[in-house]
Amino acid sequence: MAHLDYDRILPRSVVDMPSSGIRKFFDILDSMTDVTALTVGQPDFVTPWKIREAGIESLESGKTYYTSNAGTLDLRKEISNYMNRRFGLTYDPAKEIVVTVGGSEAIDVAMRTILQPGDEVIIPTPCFVCYEPLCKMTGAVPVIVETRNEDRFKLTPELLESAITEKTKMLVLAYPNNPTGAIMDAEDLEKIAKILREKQIIVLSDEIYAELTYGRRHVSIASLPEMWERTVVVSGFSKAYAMTGWRLGYICAPAPLAKQMLKIHQYAIMCAPTTAQLAAITALRDCDEEVAAMTAEYDRRRRLIYNGLHDIGIESFEPEGAFYIYPHIGKFGLTSEAFCEKLLYEHRCAIVPGIAFGAAGEGFARISYAYSVKHINQALERMEAFIKTLK
Repeated sequence: MAHLDYDRILPRSVVDMPSSGIRKFFDILDSMTDVTALTVGQPDFVTPWKIREAGIESLESGKTYYTSNAGTLDLRKEISNYMNRRFGLTYDPAKEIVVTVGGSEAIDVAMRTILQPGDEVIIPTPCFVCYEPLCKMTGAVPVIVETRNEDRFKLTPELLESAITEKTKMLVLAYPNNPTGAIMDAEDLEKIAKILREKQIIVLSDEIYAELTYGRRHVSIASLPEMWERTVVVSGFSKAYAMTGWRLGYICAPAPLAKQMLKIHQYAIMCAPTTAQLAAITALRDCDEEVAAMTAEYDRRRRLIYNGLHDIGIESFEPEGAFYIYPHIGKFGLTSEAFCEKLLYEHRCAIVPGIAFGAAGEGFARISYAYSVKHINQALERMEAFIKTLK
């Protein structure tokens, strides 16, 4: 009997795909004790009680059935209302919204629906780690565009124009941005939109951090003239509502696109978890105050860590969205990975190397401030002690 040769069975596209740089660092962290970590990209708040109560009630009343593939109509109506009142966007809940298992599935479904082998996808970096591998799994070609610290990590029209070719099918636009905390305002977006209006390019706008902006409201590129038809908006409940473990997201897209996305979703997933869907209705209807309170607390921590890093000699532009700061550490003469590993091993403080988010992240590190003030202050003390050893 012949032994099965897994090297022959497994496709090279999967075998050669690198593991997430974030996961690699977390694996090291898991083996250590007494570590003050500012690594995790999830809220430290418990899901608001109103949402949990709605989930509990749905289970106690026996609502454990499948929903329609696109999600319950009541939830899709609430998403439609929410997108209109918060961002001025109009989507038909019956035809233009698909509820997914988290924002990550929404991104995957959107890419698998639109992309074909050989298509090019412009991906501004630094960025969240999933876009490039998901793009490659469709056979499409990621075109990496490195945004710059001096531009506050915004996608500039010059960078965009330099990356567009006849094969360009999609632009990934992820603002507010993980890992940089950058945002793009209406003026920034209009410069991008002016180029795209003349092209056959779909914008995949990842707006998972849309509620987490400081000093100004988020603007969706889909709200600009002639951009709604060119944009697929993906978002979810994980960040704003502290619902990371509920795994619930959604796609908002023009009907011809949403119809095809629903096919892929229904064969791969069937439907998003019913309990999460029913709880999310309450989130959208009744939890604006809770979201505002959590955002205000993130803003307090944002200012604390921005000023604290400056005081110990680590410079960064001031983040305006999400819950990350992205300081420049290149002046200390270490790679981002070496800097973070020495900080971890020698001073028991964990942050994420910028290189985990693409080559443009070299010389930087991502620090999450989704932690208590006490925890942040302790981390700053350990970082200060470490910095003194490098001078």
